[in-house]
Amino acid sequence: MQVRKVNPQDLHQLSLLFDGYRQFYQQAPDVKGAYQFLKQRMDADESMVFVAEHNKQLLGFTQLYPSYSSVSMQRLWVLNDLFVIEQARQTGVAAALIEAAEHWAQITDSKGLVLETDSDNIKAQKLYAKLNLIKQVNTQHYFLPTQQINTDKLS
Repeated sequence: MQVRKVNPQDLHQLSLLFDGYRQFYQQAPDVKGAYQFLKQRMDADESMVFVAEHNKQLLGFTQLYPSYSSVSMQRLWVLNDLFVIEQARQTGVAAALIEAAEHWAQITDSKGLVLETDSDNIKAQKLYAKLNLIKQVNTQHYFLPTQQINTDKLS
């Protein structure tokens, strides 16, 4: 198995993986939408994607988005997506992808990686603990969904 940065030739195969990832989170299948989303990220250089490959088949991927810590005045990376095909789970693929992400964070002189997972995703939590990721217990995450924008308020 090889872990490497994604390249444009991977886009079709990656789109299938990305669609599987979205379906894991109860989203409707949309390979075309997955392709467009990933292509936009790649074209705009808005994310860093690493893939795990064996015999020209992609086994998994992780996607990182850049962010910044104002307090430390440093870049950090949001490990937003991590997915491994079912046949390759429990084989070290996810750990290898996280290690590649960690290495990327180091070589880009960033503060580190941040990620979140659902409270019922016990398998992921066990992996993160095994890889010495530090669980943040003193913080709360909130979400504010966007509403229909009233352009009158923007004037």
